[in-house]
Amino acid sequence: MMKAQVVGSAPVEVPARIEEEFTSLAHWIVTVYNNEFNTYDQVIGILMLATQCDYDEAAIETWEVDHLGKSVVHVADEAECHQIAQIIATIGIQVAVSKE
Repeated sequence: MMKAQVVGSAPVEVPARIEEEFTSLAHWIVTVYNNEFNTYDQVIGILMLATQCDYDEAAIETWEVDHLGKSVVHVADEAECHQIAQIIATIGIQVAVSKE
């Protein structure tokens, strides 16, 4: 069954199988929580290593962890999120993987 979706002003037919594949791709997130023993440099370094992000992104996420208590540091499929969480946890940071 195909659903009509509006793109701009014209309806577009999306094949049901494509819509099902898209909606079945559950997004997972990696959340890092604040602690009192890891330094900014340690957290920035592990985030850059684990998520392959640049320094600026890791610094922003680290600031969020410190000031807000937690930060979502990655969005991906479940397997990738668990791999990233394992790397981050190696320096003693509390980390969680959950559905978005």
